[in-house]
Amino acid sequence: MNLVVAMKQIPDLQQIRFSNRRPVLADVPKSFGNIDKNALEAAVLIKESYGDGKVTVVSAGNEELEDTIKEALAAGADEAFLITDDNALDDADSSIVAQVLTEAIKQLEDVDLLLFGEGSGDNYSGQMGPRVAKLLDLPMVGYASAIEIKGDTAIVVRTLEDVEEVVEVSLPAVITVQSGINEPRIPSVTQILKAGRKPKTVQDLEDLDLGSDHKNQVVTIDILAPESNRKQIKVNNASQLLDALKNENLIGG
Repeated sequence: MNLVVAMKQIPDLQQIRFSNRRPVLADVPKSFGNIDKNALEAAVLIKESYGDGKVTVVSAGNEELEDTIKEALAAGADEAFLITDDNALDDADSSIVAQVLTEAIKQLEDVDLLLFGEGSGDNYSGQMGPRVAKLLDLPMVGYASAIEIKGDTAIVVRTLEDVEEVVEVSLPAVITVQSGINEPRIPSVTQILKAGRKPKTVQDLEDLDLGSDHKNQVVTIDILAPESNRKQIKVNNASQLLDALKNENLIGG
């Protein structure tokens, strides 16, 4: 069973500051999104239950990715395939990154299952899995909350807004997972040390056969934090606090 997990390198959301309502990303360390970690854990659990196989993480980003990938290798991935570029990939939208990941995946042999997080930890567009499935002409199942492999078929539980749906899909296939599918493991010190010795392939973006048209289909004009208009009402005791909350219609009379 050869499993591939696509993971996205994003800024550590806990360490982002804001200045004039805009995010300050300078010196913010990179990490993988939480739902991407769920996808990786799902792949590792499938490999362990299957008793054989390999988990390969595929990712595209800047040169920092070579350090970030150790996090995934320590958490159970067997090897990594990275596409790096210090400029083009930083601002690339999902349409371009999907092409990059697709070309990388085509270089891997005998892929049985491709796993994605349902959405990335930063913009959560939910497009990457479907786009890659379309480009590779593979069936796709989204919103997975449980996955079971039986022979050449995956049985997937999809948790939707008001119903659970059980579907079967023939392998190879693409599955996107929800955050509640599992609890990602925390690597031990030994696993972290071993991560640096696991196989890693790194290619430059220009090495891929992407053609000449890589223009973003979506352009981000600006990113602004919500405005916060605080009244800064001072209270001296609990009674004044209750009165202030009532005046603002935040609690009943």
